[in-house]
Amino acid sequence: MRKSSDIHRLLDIMARLRDPKGGCPWDLEQDFATIAPYTIEEAYEVADAIDRGDLADLKDELGDLLLQVVFHAQMASEQGAFAFGDVVAAICDKMVRRHPHVFGDASVDDAQAQTVAWEETKRREREASGHADTSALAGIARGLPEWQRAVKLQKRAARVGFDWPDVTPVFAKLHEEIDEVRAEFAALDANPDDAAARDRLEDEIGDVLFVCANLARHAQVDVGAAMRRANLKFERRFRAMEALAQADGTSLAGLPLEAQDRLWDRAKAAEKA
Repeated sequence: MRKSSDIHRLLDIMARLRDPKGGCPWDLEQDFATIAPYTIEEAYEVADAIDRGDLADLKDELGDLLLQVVFHAQMASEQGAFAFGDVVAAICDKMVRRHPHVFGDASVDDAQAQTVAWEETKRREREASGHADTSALAGIARGLPEWQRAVKLQKRAARVGFDWPDVTPVFAKLHEEIDEVRAEFAALDANPDDAAARDRLEDEIGDVLFVCANLARHAQVDVGAAMRRANLKFERRFRAMEALAQADGTSLAGLPLEAQDRLWDRAKAAEKA
């Protein structure tokens, strides 16, 4: 068990890095906007360590993510906006406020009921803070990865009944959207310089992806986890293709597509075996 002073050591290190007198030049140049991409990247690296079941790496990645929180808090403190202690106090207050069934007299039947109660509490908090947006979609952050935002939009709409009853019509919608993508590809092929056709193609591909997110939601599959698995699978098989080509005395880049496809099939078959 570590001492509670460990967090103070981290805060002191961050303050030293940001000290105009003798601090780190790189850290001193940063602001909220430049650090935000690193914060997002570290969150994904946490998820990757969890996917791999690597607890030692998870420990390191959680530390990197914590550093991002400390970095933002330090910059805010320098501006007199808030400090790390305020961040901790705010989340403590929020967790107590949003769990009245634990810290108060309320009760919930199950996790699903708690999710509904959580969203209702968030809605009341937005209302109390003066947010004028009363839409069922209010409060969904625009900074989320778009696949995640798509699922959140769909879930919010479903709460007011705007949802398909089962997965069957989702498949029908997916086929419809794919047909529309085919039509827009054909239109663009006929006129490659048509900017409007390219915009329509982008729009239709977006619709396909949105329906795929809906399909995942109905299947209770996390879109991000599914994409990570697909990416890992592709990387694993592609690397195997490279190794097979090298073992055959050639390079993957020097082979025609038909030969590359055969290597893909070999890599896939070896993986399944």
